[in-house]
Amino acid sequence: AEQAGEKEPCVLLGQRLGELGRFAYAALCGISLAWLFPEKEQSSFRTEFIEGFVKWLDLPEAVLSAMTAFASGLGGEGTETFAQILLEDPILKENPAVITQDLLSFSLRDGYYDARARVLICHITWLLRIPLEELEVLEESLLESLKEQKEEESETAEVSRKKKERRKKLKRYLLISLATVGGGTVIGLTGGLAAPLVAAGAATIIGSAGAAALGSTAGIAVMASLFGAAGAGLTGYKMKKRVGAIEEFEFLPLTEGRQLHITIAITGWLCTGKYGSFTAPWRNMLRSSEQYCLAWESKYLMELGNALDFFFVNMMAQEALKFTVLSGIVTALTWPASLLTVASVIDNPWGVCLHRSAEVGKHLAHILLSRRQGKRPVTLIGFSLGARVIYFCLQEMAQEKDSQGIIEDVILLGAPVEGEAKHWKAITKVVSGRIINGYCRGDWLLGFVYRTSSVQINVAGLQPVDLDDRRMVNMDLSSVVNGHRDYMKQMDTILKAVGVKTK
Repeated sequence: AEQAGEKEPCVLLGQRLGELGRFAYAALCGISLAWLFPEKEQSSFRTEFIEGFVKWLDLPEAVLSAMTAFASGLGGEGTETFAQILLEDPILKENPAVITQDLLSFSLRDGYYDARARVLICHITWLLRIPLEELEVLEESLLESLKEQKEEESETAEVSRKKKERRKKLKRYLLISLATVGGGTVIGLTGGLAAPLVAAGAATIIGSAGAAALGSTAGIAVMASLFGAAGAGLTGYKMKKRVGAIEEFEFLPLTEGRQLHITIAITGWLCTGKYGSFTAPWRNMLRSSEQYCLAWESKYLMELGNALDFFFVNMMAQEALKFTVLSGIVTALTWPASLLTVASVIDNPWGVCLHRSAEVGKHLAHILLSRRQGKRPVTLIGFSLGARVIYFCLQEMAQEKDSQGIIEDVILLGAPVEGEAKHWKAITKVVSGRIINGYCRGDWLLGFVYRTSSVQINVAGLQPVDLDDRRMVNMDLSSVVNGHRDYMKQMDTILKAVGVKTK
């Protein structure tokens, strides 16, 4: 469209593939859906996705039965063959990321970015050996293409310049893919999109008919669907009144950006000084352009943090503790009497926070189920009691209807929760991507305080969770975490270890 100077949209990029390429494209998605989401309860998602995708690619109805079979689990051995056929299509030789862009456009066509769809896009992107950062660029470009922002280009930053030039080219393709001529549904992705902007800017790219549709009531409804009521999302959400035992529950923004997927970080305790705020451990995290931190029960978390400091100082004076930890003794009766006296200081605030973290997790579940964040994928990450909040959030969501397609990934670090696999099975129904369990075998707090207070031998924060599911990823952090307090102080190192970008 850019080269020909056309005023109306060209054919969708996915449809420009040859017939063999389109067949391989749909087959690859069908096979991937069956591998990623084989569960019986996911069958309707697989079927609806593949039926819509066959129409999207303008494939003959006769191939639908084959694609449905692929999505049901047949033909998995053909993954590499279909990927190779697709990569050999002339449309993809110069720019394979066209596939990532096309899948993104398809997944957003109804104003609902399902977490399962994003996991599929990431998987197809990986199969085609396309850098995952291409998806991030496409998502950002999609947002920027519908915003009235003219950022000045840096003359000195060559990397930034090239990135912006690339985005300018992508904007046209994205708008073309997200618009249909003649009044069809067109996606708008920012609450601030105004009719004058559409008429003046988008019309020259996607044609007057497409531009008119962008500013329609339907387009505005889609924006609200993606970003939540009034486009506010989680920004400014604060619990107005006490909910059960919960006294404090509020989302604090970690970034100022907007993104098609969001991250919520949950701190496990507070302490005086450098780590006296909920946001401190996450200041360098770059999981997405839109990140939040959950502020919860600060009064009790501060009491716990002070107790941890007191306990740690006294624990270091116990030379016998080193031998106790190494010998694997787990019953409280075998610990030194002097240590038990010190431990009594932490017992009460720890017990209080254990109870409240479970309640906060359940409340978070209902916030996410209500789509306060809009219809976008959510990643949850937390350490210590923050990880416990996430665990109970997922357990609560698993008991509710319509809980699938909300959570993309979860990262639990030093989680004081049950470590037996049977207790984690329900979570797989809710999480579309990965469930990362980061643990430390020598965690003195979980090995002593939590085990003795909860009477549990298997603790997720101390050992791998032996769950046979492609989502479950256990990461031994013993080399970077020497004790429970390191989850706060070594967060940047830990984030890199589990694959999360940092500044």
